Amino acid sequence: MTRVLIAGLGNMGLSHALAHHRHPDAQIVGLVNRTGQVTHPDLARYPIFTDFHTALTETQPDLVVIATYTDTHAPYAIAAMEAGAHVFVEKPLAMTAEEAQSVTDTATRLGCKLVVGYILRHHPSWQRLIAEARTLGGPYVFRLNLNQQSTGETWETHKALMQTTSPIVDCGVHYVDVMCQITDAKPTRLHGMGLRLSDEIPEGMYNYGQFQVIFDDGSVGWYEAGWGPMMSETAFFVKDVVSPKGSVSITDADKGKSDDVDDHTRVGGLLVHRPEGDRLIDLPDEPGHQQLCDAEQAFMLDAIADDTDLTRHMSDAVTSLAICLAADESIRTGKPVTLGGNQT
Repeated sequence: MTRVLIAGLGNMGLSHALAHHRHPDAQIVGLVNRTGQVTHPDLARYPIFTDFHTALTETQPDLVVIATYTDTHAPYAIAAMEAGAHVFVEKPLAMTAEEAQSVTDTATRLGCKLVVGYILRHHPSWQRLIAEARTLGGPYVFRLNLNQQSTGETWETHKALMQTTSPIVDCGVHYVDVMCQITDAKPTRLHGMGLRLSDEIPEGMYNYGQFQVIFDDGSVGWYEAGWGPMMSETAFFVKDVVSPKGSVSITDADKGKSDDVDDHTRVGGLLVHRPEGDRLIDLPDEPGHQQLCDAEQAFMLDAIADDTDLTRHMSDAVTSLAICLAADESIRTGKPVTLGGNQT
């Protein structure tokens, strides 16, 4: 039985806690929440802490799940591993590429399992999209975006996130990870641009951004993300991969509201286009958000039990974050960024 401490009970943390609550091989030994309150009835019986380090000392977990704000990810992950625990940490892994590398280096040094919350890696439809694209062969054009017309509670969450993390970094790591899984090439050059569209977010932060990245196999990628009540819901979800031999696209146009978390992962169908003809792939019965979080945590528990080699997973997490951080730097400075060294 794996003893689990959950830090953070927002949207993702709550789902991860419920995954462990229902898993037969997991035992939740504590929950960490700044308010010291748990509203979900299924979790009411577990000990609640307001301080992470106190919880870590008192519960002595085998696994720590970190779903707090980004600026705490690296220090919490390192503290957990130094205390002898394996770690699941929500994306993005850290605030900087150097911090991210420090986290993965700590996991390697201490022999801890470290999994980063790239939820699309556990989604069968996204796995199929990646496989179909790789069958076409590169070089590739990646056209990906996720804009959210967030209002009310979701906008409040986004504003809180933007105290430290832009939408390009927070959301982009998922889709850059998809690019990297398809091409297996290294990024070399990047240019980004963005705009602050609301006085409700900090000076120097932007709630709309986009970037273009070039890979060393000739592949090129574009990613766009925006948060806020001003965002358009027209073409808010574009997922397109093009190669000299054809293209693969997500075809499901039956999307709900752009801030519906289940719609962010739903594929519905793929269109595989080749010059000789098109092929539609229907993907019914896709997992929902909670099912995907269940799959992530089951993978984490299996990695511990089976001593899974996570070297490539950790390397990919650092690379995808480095690309998004370089995009963030380009947006803030107005200058292109050449990628190399630890960033690849």
